[in-house]
Amino acid sequence: MRILGVFLLLAVGWCLPAAAQHDHVIIAQQNAAAVVAVNVVKNDGSTFTGTGFVLTPDGLLATSRHVSENALYINITFNNGAVSGEATPVAAAGNVDLALLKIQARDLPHVTLGDSDTVRPGQTITVIGNPRRLQNTVSSGLISQVRKKADGVIWHQISAPISPSSSGSPVFNDKGEVISVAFASYKGEGNQNLNFSVPSNYLAELAAAAGYVLPRASVGGPQPAAAETANPFIAHVQKSWQILKRLLQKII
Repeated sequence: MRILGVFLLLAVGWCLPAAAQHDHVIIAQQNAAAVVAVNVVKNDGSTFTGTGFVLTPDGLLATSRHVSENALYINITFNNGAVSGEATPVAAAGNVDLALLKIQARDLPHVTLGDSDTVRPGQTITVIGNPRRLQNTVSSGLISQVRKKADGVIWHQISAPISPSSSGSPVFNDKGEVISVAFASYKGEGNQNLNFSVPSNYLAELAAAAGYVLPRASVGGPQPAAAETANPFIAHVQKSWQILKRLLQKII
């Protein structure tokens, strides 16, 4: 019996890491198609790439406010190479770094929002983003702490690595629900994995204020064939023409 008990303990020990790894794999498989690159041409002519994710099948997306602000033109690239037409800014939060965009689409795969009020320090998270434009990079970590600022705004401190172009990345709990949106890191010598995200309930409030009811259905659906075109050359020509028209309008 003593030998059997030792065997069972060893078996449980071997299974736990495999189960944890499997959770990250499943979350990535279910949600990768809903995570996008947000391509921005700023008013000063500079370019910027961030991360976003699909909230509704008809093309409502979330990202960080600083990704889309001062934009001359925005479009979206999906992980299968499909490129949207122009994305229109819908709303931007005043107290947190969040924004909503809209593209013309249908039947898009989308995420499910979780209740960020239930988030606790120490829980496991999965982040999908585009660090340094490496699209659909999956990373893992913990909720390091739930921080309340002097103005009452809540931030999640997370240990998952966040790099440039990751702003707007969805942070998933172990159920595959988005519980926050990555937006910032403390950089500098001696700083390690001091990263921050905005709780998802702020996003739900922003969408409701803009007149959108976010679906609570499970993640899934077809690949984003409805995102106007999967031909990168045609998409680039369309984007260039739209940008040129905007610049000409500013000059005139």
